[in-house]
Amino acid sequence: MPTKSQTSPLLGQLDAIAQGVSETFAPFCEVVVHDLGNPEHSILSIHNNLSGRKVGDAATEMGLARIASPEFPNVIANYANQFADGRPVKSTSIGLKDETGNYVAALCLNVDMTLFRGMQSALARFTETGCSPVEEHMEPAGAEAIRQRIDSYAARLASTPRALKTPERIELLQVLKKEGLLEIRKSMETVAQHLGVSRASVYLYAKQLSSAENNAEGKE
Repeated sequence: MPTKSQTSPLLGQLDAIAQGVSETFAPFCEVVVHDLGNPEHSILSIHNNLSGRKVGDAATEMGLARIASPEFPNVIANYANQFADGRPVKSTSIGLKDETGNYVAALCLNVDMTLFRGMQSALARFTETGCSPVEEHMEPAGAEAIRQRIDSYAARLASTPRALKTPERIELLQVLKKEGLLEIRKSMETVAQHLGVSRASVYLYAKQLSSAENNAEGKE
């Protein structure tokens, strides 16, 4: 196993990365740098301390497993963990090897899931819906038919409604017109919303379509 002096440049760079990551994801994520060359006092630095550990504490089971076997996976991501007080944690552990293929350091991220689970529960409750004694519609009649037809047209082109190019949007309006969907109340507004463009753009597409149709008729 390399000496501390051999691995210190790596550990110094790793500590800078840990600081940046912890500041980006504060206050939810604890980031720990382990010196695996000193397993009894492996914690070299701990940023945004959520676990209550301190610099100089020993390596965890994950660190000891890496020290014991160079074949241990470099990255173990998003595994369930918990702090000493029982708070649920999502952890990721990244091991770094030296030139000989032995693990010399590890970067560990521990995300406190307490707040996120509370938010998840609140959102689930907020978005929960019940039944109504009557079926109520608050959108223009037939708008869903227009959206479904736009979706199917885009899917046929292996695209999405908002990714359609101008010639494809003009052809889409031609399809909607032939199928009578543009006769539905507020159809142009529905088309604009689903394509993610302004109503003025849709009316321009319609004008270009009409001009193309008139030109085609003039040539017959």
